[in-house]
Amino acid sequence: MTGQPLWRPTGRRLTDTLLAALAPVAACGLALGGLSTWTAYGNAGSPALIKVTDGKVFAPSGDTPVTAAFFRITNSGGSADRLLKVTSAEAGEGTPTLSRHVMTGGNAASDQTVASVAVPAGGSLAMSPDGLDVIVPAKPDWQSGDLVSFTLHFEHSGAVKTLAVVVRPGQDGT
Repeated sequence: MTGQPLWRPTGRRLTDTLLAALAPVAACGLALGGLSTWTAYGNAGSPALIKVTDGKVFAPSGDTPVTAAFFRITNSGGSADRLLKVTSAEAGEGTPTLSRHVMTGGNAASDQTVASVAVPAGGSLAMSPDGLDVIVPAKPDWQSGDLVSFTLHFEHSGAVKTLAVVVRPGQDGT
């Protein structure tokens, strides 16, 4: 075997091999660059960052045992979260429930209990009398301007405490 010439790849074979290896290397580099940029801007794996503002609760009227509360929930984080329940030690007897106002036939409306509500990443959720709200057992001595404490419980962010001001329906755009 000592008399055989040494095998050397041709220039074309080397070029073809390098081009075949370049495609997956370039794809990996592009993916790594995109992920690095995504991470550098704080979006990769960032948790939900929940802020609750604009809390309002309607002043009770007449003999109605319940009223409604509304909040603006903002999630400035990179992950979605879910509002699971709302509690208040300052509410009347019973448990506050999440509810959605739904129009039915013939200009009638009803409230449907909601188990939980999504709060999208980078988004917000504004509760209102004609949408999502919290049905709250009312205390008859609540007056306009009173502050009522609530705790909103989220799937990932845990408990967030906030205050809601008692307002008359129709006051302050409600």
